[in-house]
Amino acid sequence: MNRFEEIFQILSSDSKDDKIKVLESLSQTNNPEIIRKIISKLDDPEIAVRGEAFSSLLLNENKISEFLIQSLRSVNKNIKAFSALVLANRVDRDAIPTLELLTKDPSGMVRSFALGGLGYLCSSKSSTVIRNCFEDEVLQVRKSALEAFFKIGGQILPNEFERLTNDDELKFLIKNYKKKCNGPGGI
Repeated sequence: MNRFEEIFQILSSDSKDDKIKVLESLSQTNNPEIIRKIISKLDDPEIAVRGEAFSSLLLNENKISEFLIQSLRSVNKNIKAFSALVLANRVDRDAIPTLELLTKDPSGMVRSFALGGLGYLCSSKSSTVIRNCFEDEVLQVRKSALEAFFKIGGQILPNEFERLTNDDELKFLIKNYKKKCNGPGGI
């Protein structure tokens, strides 16, 4: 069995420790098939394996953005959501158009992670897309939208302020943001 086959066999096995060990060794691979296999491990049943796959992709200094952006079109919510975070943490601005599309994904987790990515990338050109998520049915998505909006320097409109402050958690976020903007109040 060659090394490539061995990697695939281990990553397809049930052994959490073996998968983690192999993923640790793959952080600089540029093999497209192995990169796709690593991306598939973002949906592993073991959270530690998902974390190691995330780390391996994040630390990879090769040009793997194309594979990560393609994975944003996956049917799997974990693969889409975690790929969005990897792209954002790699500061990959080419992912912005696809992240914007993911703000309309059926999964609240995917929408929330996409918004987090847009905020992390400080995508001010996404302000309308982000603002549209203020009305999302899922509280976590609304919170992510508000946090992303503040990160890009967005200003809450008076009519939005009234709607957003109907929820205690969102009211808390807005209040804390205003405190940050107004400074520490004296030194």
